[in-house]
Amino acid sequence: MTEPDTAVRPAGGLAHEGFFYGDPRHLLDGAVPFIEHGLAGGEPVLVALPTANLELVRDAVGEAPGLYWTDMAEAGRNPGAILPWVLQAFIDRHPGRRTRIVGESVWSGRSLAEHRACAQHEALVNAALAGHGVSLLCPYDAGRLDQTVLADACATHPVIVDADGRRPSNGFAPSDVVVRYDGPLPAPPDPVAALRYGLDDLADVRRFVAGHAEDAGLVADRVADLQIAVTEVAANSVLHGGGGGTLRVWRTDDDLVCEFHDDGWLSNPLAGRLTPARDGEGGRGLVIVHALCDLVLLHSTAAGTTVRLHMRR
Repeated sequence: MTEPDTAVRPAGGLAHEGFFYGDPRHLLDGAVPFIEHGLAGGEPVLVALPTANLELVRDAVGEAPGLYWTDMAEAGRNPGAILPWVLQAFIDRHPGRRTRIVGESVWSGRSLAEHRACAQHEALVNAALAGHGVSLLCPYDAGRLDQTVLADACATHPVIVDADGRRPSNGFAPSDVVVRYDGPLPAPPDPVAALRYGLDDLADVRRFVAGHAEDAGLVADRVADLQIAVTEVAANSVLHGGGGGTLRVWRTDDDLVCEFHDDGWLSNPLAGRLTPARDGEGGRGLVIVHALCDLVLLHSTAAGTTVRLHMRR
């Protein structure tokens, strides 16, 4: 892969490319020139990769002014946190300047639920960052990821880069991906612990969740994070979901899951995916929830909204 091909790169605005690599050498062949071209042009560059790939690229590139590093295995463990807390946060730190980001949101070992959230994230990037001057290269390990994941990458990236070069994606259809993965969430196990809540019950919600979190083995800091997150979701139900809702809690082998259902309708798919303006009112609750939880899944129609929070045990 060489850098750049201006025939398919917009001069301004968002350039969003899916990069299919076959092995670590191929990853370096694509990522390193992309990074170095940005630095040579005076662009701030963020490399946000899962741990092993981050170390690989960092060893190859070294340190340089304007070059920043983020472990996506931590910062992007919840795919819903990547847009506000990784991508937008970096762009906002460099107002008025074109930025460049290598961002790997999908990797082998992600659960099916995480892949669902990753596909939604990549689809929403196109609308969320359309007005920003940013070049975003999204690596995909083509040798280890499922073909469904790679097909989703073609649908969410207008340009695909692989061993054969760079080309427009014939399957680009991000809105279809958003709709496809906005279906009903899988049914929870039976039985589950349940609590009805309203305006006067937010303290009960926090106590109810804290008790289950402690029984599930979450450490104190994570219990506190979860209490903040459930308070935000329950408060949104009270304000926008008909005055209250139902909370259900259960465990899986890996997670503690808290699910909220109310009568509201969250019609904006970008809700919670971008931080609101500092002088704006509202819109911060779901952004905070995405930062605190390990996975956030949401399904909303005119019939009601379900928000499911996962915390690793």
